[in-house]
Amino acid sequence: MIRRMREQLLSYLPWFVSKAAKIPGVRSIKLLGSITTDKKNPKDIDFLIEVEDDADLKPLAKLGRQLKGRTMQAGHGADIFLANPQGKYIGRTCSWRECRPGIRVSCDALNCGKREYLHDDLKTVDLADAVVQAAFELWPSWERATELPEDVRKVVSEVRR
Repeated sequence: MIRRMREQLLSYLPWFVSKAAKIPGVRSIKLLGSITTDKKNPKDIDFLIEVEDDADLKPLAKLGRQLKGRTMQAGHGADIFLANPQGKYIGRTCSWRECRPGIRVSCDALNCGKREYLHDDLKTVDLADAVVQAAFELWPSWERATELPEDVRKVVSEVRR
């Protein structure tokens, strides 16, 4: 059963990458976190998306909500981390359908609504530069594939075809 959970998380990878790669302003899609290890029961699947400074984040946030919905049905999760073109972590995609200043008292984004759908909760989650640099690029190129577990390599190679 545990192995099936990992396989289920990996089954979302091709769907997500194929959709995210078509969003204007997306420069690269990377994979990070426990799914990139041999951990038998990772709690989630994490992507790091490098976006242009002026990219509209709404379609990416919507895709992220869809991914989270799918993974939550299996009792797992997903995070869509964002980096700027210089490779600096800037936050995550907003999980709310509507994102604008002052709409949610509970929003802990430092600059809520300044850039729509950017959840820059850097006091809660702040990926170190080393973590961002260590992420495995899936698109547009496939880097360091030999360092990934065999099941991840297999899924990614199917996406690359």
